[in-house]
Amino acid sequence: MNFDAAIALCRTFPGATESTKWGNDLVFSVGDKMFAVTNLGEATGMSFKVEDERFLELTDRPGIIPAPYLARAKWVYVEDAKALGDEEAAQLLRRSYALVFGKLTKKVQREIGGNVA
Repeated sequence: MNFDAAIALCRTFPGATESTKWGNDLVFSVGDKMFAVTNLGEATGMSFKVEDERFLELTDRPGIIPAPYLARAKWVYVEDAKALGDEEAAQLLRRSYALVFGKLTKKVQREIGGNVA
């Protein structure tokens, strides 16, 4: 997983915003709801939401752990870039965005205008 490429991908999603939280985290959100988090500066890991059924599968892999503070909401933390290939990481980030987008109100979804698969 190329963390810089993952950050660039997150910036392309419809309505995606980025902000700094907790002093040193770069947070990607849609409709004010987080879908991915990494550290500021040189990214050395990334957290994102996954489907309930994928959570255990992913956290069983070396280099992927339950995300601190967010694991109860089925977030994972990729701490080793070698744990995921770039294409799989991109699919997981797209899915994270879609999961969060899907929980937004219909009004907010229309305002964003995203066509999420």
